[in-house]
Amino acid sequence: MNRAAVIFAALLVVLVPISLLAGRVWISPIGAEGTANAALILMELRLPRAVLAIVIGAGLGAAGAAMQGYLRNPLADPGLFGIAPMAALGAVASFWFGLASSSWGVPVFALAGAALAMALLAAIAGRSVSDGRAGAGGGIALFTLAGLMIASLAGALTALAITMAPSAFAMSQIVMWLNGAITDRSWAEVWIAAPLTLAGIAVLMLASRSLDALTLGEEAARSLGVDPRRLLFLLVVGTALTVGSGVAVAGIIGFVGLIVPHLVRPLTDRLPSSLLLPSALAGACLVLLADSVVRVLPLVTELRLGIALSLIGAPFFLWLLIRMRKGRL
Repeated sequence: MNRAAVIFAALLVVLVPISLLAGRVWISPIGAEGTANAALILMELRLPRAVLAIVIGAGLGAAGAAMQGYLRNPLADPGLFGIAPMAALGAVASFWFGLASSSWGVPVFALAGAALAMALLAAIAGRSVSDGRAGAGGGIALFTLAGLMIASLAGALTALAITMAPSAFAMSQIVMWLNGAITDRSWAEVWIAAPLTLAGIAVLMLASRSLDALTLGEEAARSLGVDPRRLLFLLVVGTALTVGSGVAVAGIIGFVGLIVPHLVRPLTDRLPSSLLLPSALAGACLVLLADSVVRVLPLVTELRLGIALSLIGAPFFLWLLIRMRKGRL
C-alpha cells in the first residue's frame, strides 16, 4: 500500500464515526443512550448509508482513475463512456412503467441499462481498438466518440421519458431520483451495490499494468505485449460494474471520478497502477464527507447528494480547464 492509500485510509477511519454521529439528530459518542432510538438510528439508518457512500465513492474514484489513464486525459470522467446515462435511463424506465415499487425494480433496470451501454461500446468501438485500423490513437478516439454518442442518446431518451411521464407523481420520482442521493437507503441497497462494485474494482486492478504501459503510447504498449482487446474488455466491464451499481442504488452522482484522481496524483508516481487504490479510498472519503455535510445543513429538506457534488465539481472542472490552458496540467 503506497503513501496515498495510507493517507486516505486513515482519513476514512476518521470520517466513518463522524458520519455515524452527524445528522439532524446528533448522537453523542458519550452517553448515546440519552438519545431516543440511538441504536436504531445508528444500525438501520446511518450505518448502511455510510457503507453505501463508501462503496459508491470507491467505485467512482477507481473508475475515474482508470478512465483518465486509458484516455491519457486528466479531464476524463466515467460518465464519458455513456454507462452512467444508460444506467440512469434504465432506472427511469422502471419508474415510467410503474415497476419501481419493488426493491429490486430500479437496480435491475439500471444494471440492464449499464449492460446495454457496455454491449454497445464493444460493438461500436471494440474491433477498431483491438486491430488498430483507426491508426495510432484512432481506436481510443473512436471509443470516446462512441461513449459520447451513447451518453447523448441516453440523455435524450431520459428527457423524453420525463416529458411524457404517465403521471405527475412518476415525473417527480424520476426527477428526484436523477438528482442522486442515498437518503433512506437500507442494507438491501448495500448488498446490491457492494459485491458489484468490489468486483468492478478488482477488474480495473487487473488492467492497471496495461494502463501503465499505455502511458508510453499505443504502439509502445502493443510492443510491450499489451492486448488492446483484453484491456478494452477489462475497462468496460470494470466501469460498467462500478458506475452501473452506483447509479442503480443512488441515481446520478457526478464529478467524483473527475475530482478524486487529481487529489491523489500529487501523492503518487502518477502511474495508473499507483492511482487506482488510493483513488478508490479518496472517492469513498469524498462521498462520505459530502453525505455527512448535506445531512447537517440547516435546510428545510435535505440537499440531494448529486446536487451537492455538482456544486463542488463544476468549479473544480473550470479550475482544471484554466490550468490546462496555462499548460500546468
